[in-house]
Amino acid sequence: MEDNEKPSFARAAGGVSSNVIKTSSAGLSASFIKLPCGETAFIVRPEKQGILPVILLAHEIFGLHEHILDLARRLALDGYLVIAPDYLSRYGDIATASSIDALRLIVAQASDAITLAIFDEAFEVAVNYHGDLQRVAMTGFCWGGRIVWLYSAHNSKIRACVPWYGRLDGERTLQQEYWPIDLAGQLKAPTLGLYGGADPTIPRELIKKFQKQLLEHDAPAEIKIYNDAPHGFCADYRETYRPDAAQQAWREMCAFFKRHHV
Repeated sequence: MEDNEKPSFARAAGGVSSNVIKTSSAGLSASFIKLPCGETAFIVRPEKQGILPVILLAHEIFGLHEHILDLARRLALDGYLVIAPDYLSRYGDIATASSIDALRLIVAQASDAITLAIFDEAFEVAVNYHGDLQRVAMTGFCWGGRIVWLYSAHNSKIRACVPWYGRLDGERTLQQEYWPIDLAGQLKAPTLGLYGGADPTIPRELIKKFQKQLLEHDAPAEIKIYNDAPHGFCADYRETYRPDAAQQAWREMCAFFKRHHV
């Protein structure tokens, strides 16, 4: 499957900003694959290289659209095998949903247990594409950031996790029983949270509460706050993009992965 067979950007994300970044695929091998569970995943890696460290990439509420594919290409150019599963489309048409509210109705149906199992499959399938299962990290954005926190508590084999502005608390349901704030004492992987200080959806007071819990549990985790950054500050295709904060946070993420041997 070629990139142009996928919708460029999710409809509900609105108009594409002039800041949008388009990373070249030159020197990369990229394709869409099917995981054993039947879900689609985007996989990209540098061409003509051997065994590579792996990054699992958890997409936003907007699904596996062009922004996530571009982020995957950027990571691959840094020498990673990147696997980004589509873990929400089984619940509804993410790409063409007309509004954020319509997306939220879809996401509310998503089973965390199924989502974590999808990432387990992505983890294991990496070996088929010359990925080193001893060097696997994970990052994710928005709703995917929440999933990264959950995965840090789920998979003891993961080396490092970097969630970007993932929600820390919310309604508990049969599908979504736990939130990151419930799991401070269960995190297994070194985790670096990247958050905006001007994000009304994740108040600074809640972040501080979670930071306190992480300290009390001696969790292998820390949170960095970018003071004037809103939610979605890495999303260069949206008006929320803040290049200085995004670039600094990206450098922090890459350094964190390398520090933990990924």
